[in-house]
Amino acid sequence: MTAPLPRSRRTAVAATATAATAAAAAAPAGLLRRHHDFRMLWIGETANKYGSAVTGLALPLIAVSTLHASTLQVGLLGAAGWLPWLLIGLPTGVWVDRLRCRPIMLAATAVSLLLYATVPLAALAGVLTLWHLLAVALLAGAAGVFFQTAYTAYLPHLLEPADQPEGNAKLHGSASAAGIAGLGSGGLIAQLAGPVNGLLANTATFLLSLWCTARIGHRETGREQRPRRALGREIGEGLRLLASDVWFRTFALFGAASNLVLTGYQSLLVVFLIREVGVDEGTVGLLVALASTGGVLGAAVARRIAARLGTSRAMLLLELVLPALTVLIPLTGRGTGLAWYLLGGFGASCGVVAGNVIKSTFQQRYCPPELLGRLSASSAVLNFGSIPLGALLAGVLGTELGVRPAMWLMTVGVPLAALILWCSPMRRVRDLPTERRGPVCGSDVPVAAAACG
Repeated sequence: MTAPLPRSRRTAVAATATAATAAAAAAPAGLLRRHHDFRMLWIGETANKYGSAVTGLALPLIAVSTLHASTLQVGLLGAAGWLPWLLIGLPTGVWVDRLRCRPIMLAATAVSLLLYATVPLAALAGVLTLWHLLAVALLAGAAGVFFQTAYTAYLPHLLEPADQPEGNAKLHGSASAAGIAGLGSGGLIAQLAGPVNGLLANTATFLLSLWCTARIGHRETGREQRPRRALGREIGEGLRLLASDVWFRTFALFGAASNLVLTGYQSLLVVFLIREVGVDEGTVGLLVALASTGGVLGAAVARRIAARLGTSRAMLLLELVLPALTVLIPLTGRGTGLAWYLLGGFGASCGVVAGNVIKSTFQQRYCPPELLGRLSASSAVLNFGSIPLGALLAGVLGTELGVRPAMWLMTVGVPLAALILWCSPMRRVRDLPTERRGPVCGSDVPVAAAACG
């Protein structure tokens, strides 16, 4: 990352960035595979996502099948993993902007590995309880806050702006593929050896993630020379940037509303498929894995759709139209009725992942570099902070109204949440902006630093 440029050079920088982007679009695909540090980040992140996918399925399966948890307790378990975003998300953004990202990612991965390893050990000793699962989900969620914030802020240091769209597409695509493999193998392991053994896969995957991240040769520079100010003041800079910019504000509000309802139906999914539809544990993993293939497709086509339609119009198509298919999920039944879940889940996965590819590239280019960690954390507090609320709400609705009526309420909310994008300036422009104009209100970041492209 270079130092902020004088105001007089902003036009030249923007033109250079545009030319570089065009050149990258014309260059052969797959050049980043020869970028050693990106390749290590890519493999490590894929391994991390695989382990997380196994855990995401294994924990509720353990709660339902081994500990015989209620619908509300399963909802609490889903909420625990995301609650740390509300508790520590904002200060984490400041710490990530102050410190180097790579050591944070290493420490967070190591903590997750140790925490998940305690579950099969406790089961082997006969002392596993729901409280243990809740504690593991909460603490591993806290580690995930640090990892996700550092990872988001690290990629622009590793890649040139022209390479970031390809990098984001590869990372999101491999994350979706790893999720599919993790869900499928997690369900198969749960069926053959019991749900608790599904967590054993985390040992190898998190170790691989640690090894790959440790082999990244790039070292960030200049962070030690940045002035340290009061924690509250630095948090305020990220919040003011989020509140004052219509694009950041729109994405944050949409993310919060969307995650509320997406998490709501997903937290009920295991209970719904096992107790309402009547499928076994292995079939649950297979169904979720098949539906998640939409994410791989979404990552593969996101850049092409954005190039053809424009980034703003592509976001509307991908986030408003495709995820609306989730309203078909409550129709799921035995036999051919399983197709309703596959169609709805595929559409949601495809739209959400493709939209995330476009949004990630936009944020990395548009945001002032010195504030990227704080912006990511401030947005994530809204985006991910609504996740435990969605899980709790779904658990309460499932207990009071029944699981299938609760699924109807949650899935209908998915297209309604996307109306936030439709009511924003997004429908009036072809492309999202690539350059911020004007300083951050109340910040020490100069105007020129806003030209991130």
